[in-house]
Amino acid sequence: MKPPVRVLVADDQTLLRAGLRGICESEPGIVVAGEAADGAAAVAAVRAGGIDVVLMDLRMPGMDGVEATRQLTADPGASAGVAVLVLTTFETDEHVLDAVAAGARGYLGKDADPEVLLDGIRTVARGQTLLSPRAMAVLAARAGGPSRTVAMPDPPPALATLTDREREVATLVARGLSNAEIARHLVISPLTAKTHVNRAMAKLGVRDRAALVVAVYAADVPPPQ
Repeated sequence: MKPPVRVLVADDQTLLRAGLRGICESEPGIVVAGEAADGAAAVAAVRAGGIDVVLMDLRMPGMDGVEATRQLTADPGASAGVAVLVLTTFETDEHVLDAVAAGARGYLGKDADPEVLLDGIRTVARGQTLLSPRAMAVLAARAGGPSRTVAMPDPPPALATLTDREREVATLVARGLSNAEIARHLVISPLTAKTHVNRAMAKLGVRDRAALVVAVYAADVPPPQ
């Protein structure tokens, strides 16, 4: 049996921390190992050990989430292997770029569905990247830009390699829909939706949903309305 993913909730709002704790603890295999009301407390908690993933707010008093992320990802000691998943109401270009540059492995808006959040926790705990469609659009637009650049993987083959259904599913992923939401939208089963997503990722040579979103934007295919 796999050990649970141990989460630290870092947010300056008590009510939000309680809500995030409730969502996390409703899911088998995820436990909340601690809470922090600011960046400094989050860094201290991680360095004390017993944390796998930090749900990091960006705007907190004292040390903000970007600086806390920077300190954690630069620490070769107790913080090694700990993933930061930014969870914020701010998805401006500046916030996205700052968080990714600081070393955040994930970036989601606080309006994300609980299912997306839980999937994000598992994804970053596995060492993969999970970013919101808005964050991915910012990175795709800025990749290789002259002013502020963020390292991005080489673009995958064109979406022409996908079937019509796989392309449709890929654009829905880029819109931010979960497998369950895609299933409802296309009137198919969640398992079928998952199969299409997996086949699209395999054909494009990408490992996760975030990279699939980059592929859609790189191919200049607008997500469906």
